Amino acid sequence: MIEKIKAKRELMIKSANTLGFTSEQTIKYSQELDELINEYHRMMGQASKPPEEIKFALKQMIMIWPKVLV
Repeated sequence: MIEKIKAKRELMIKSANTLGFTSEQTIKYSQELDELINEYHRMMGQASKPPEEIKFALKQMIMIWPKVLV
């Protein structure tokens, strides 16, 4: 599941860099990534501490998406 999340995140970033943050494709990837992350959380039963890889991925997403507002 973590590998799927990483792969979708990479697709989203590449799409944002080439097509723009508000392109239909980037938004589609973002929504799919959200679904994967939600599914992962459901599978983990809302574990008290998410694995370091997920924390890292979420932190990177937070650093990237604010650029939309610039």
